[in-house]
Parts: sequence; structure tokens; C-alpha cells
Amino acid sequence: EARVKADGGAELLRLVHQRLDPGAEPPHEAQVPDLTATGPEGRAARTALALREATAAGAWTLLDHPMLALDVAGSPAFLEPDAVVVHPDGAWTVVEIKSFPMLDGSADPAKVGAAARQAAVYVLALEEVAARCSPDGVPPPRVRHRVLLVCPKDFSNLPAASAVDVRKQRAVTARQLARLTRLQEIADLLPEGVCFSPELPAERLTAAVEAVPAAYAPECLA
Repeated sequence: EARVKADGGAELLRLVHQRLDPGAEPPHEAQVPDLTATGPEGRAARTALALREATAAGAWTLLDHPMLALDVAGSPAFLEPDAVVVHPDGAWTVVEIKSFPMLDGSADPAKVGAAARQAAVYVLALEEVAARCSPDGVPPPRVRHRVLLVCPKDFSNLPAASAVDVRKQRAVTARQLARLTRLQEIADLLPEGVCFSPELPAERLTAAVEAVPAAYAPECLA
């Protein structure tokens, strides 16, 4: 990862250009904004600002370890992809960097599948950021559904890259998230005054647990 991101991410951007956007202007110079901020909320806000600025600038931009927020059952889950690249046309691409090798242009299908599922979650989070960044009446920036997977080439320190279409994984994950019961709905079903703070005395904590009916998912009983 350090090698492919060296020199302002020159090699990483070259791979993105080569594999995903060969018709665009080559990334001779690119912006690498500082994403430093306090806490995950601050970092997510700083990332969103950097994405807006990069999209407006219309130039190659590399966001190194940005922070994204994805709504999961009504609560934000903070995610940190390896990199996000903004193209000159304003589109956004997720970059996933893995340590498993790419041999003769291909890698372990199971590991590639796991990487694709992980990248699909980042794509969904980026789509939420894009929707929030866009003013009313203005189409949001396009989040590409083809991500870049970067791996070592033939067990060497040289990077190899492949474009991976994550539309199927994105659709599956989106359906799963949509079916989740929202946290507020779960909280509304609890008896009034119930609290599960670990700082409570053992007797009160035991009473609180016993006041809530047990519910077992099928996998709990397997």
C-alpha cells in the first residue's frame, strides 16, 4: 500500500487511469487533500468537503484513507476505505488494496469476492455522501460501480490492478440494509425505564435483562 501510494499516489492514479478511465486526461498532477480532523464525525465531514471540492475542481484527486458514514438501521457506521479517487469528470471510484497476490493477471476468486463485497459497502456509503453533497435540483456526483482492486504482482512488491464490477454485491448489500429493523423501533419496544448500562449494580442489570423477552435468530439455535 505504501509503495503504490508513494509520490502523491502517482502509481495508483496511473492504474486507475489505465484500468478504469483511459479516455481521460492522464494524471500527471493530482491533488492529495489533507483529511485530518478530530474524531470519526470530524473526519467524515472533512472527507465530504474534500470530495465536494475535488468534484468542483474537475481534476484527478486522491483521498488517502477517507472516512465515510453509512446509515445502518438508523445509526451511522463509520468506514475507512483504502482510497477514493475523484476523476476529472467528477466521478468517484473506490480503491481496495489487498495483500493477496495476483498471479498472471488473476487472483483467488474467494478473496476477490470478499474484496468486492467490502468495496460495495464503500460504494453505498459514497452514494450517501454524494446525495448529501448535491444541492437541490443538481444531480449528485456519479459513484462508479467498477472499483479498482490492487494486489502484489506475482508475489513481488510491484502492484497489479484489476477493475471489479460490484453492482451485484452493492444490490445485495442495499437490500440487506433496507430490511434491518431501525434501532429506534427496537428501543421503542423496551419497557419504560429499562437501562443496560454496564455501570449499573449487578441486581439492576440482571432485572433489566430479565424484563426483556429473549429472541433467538435461527443461527443462534444451530
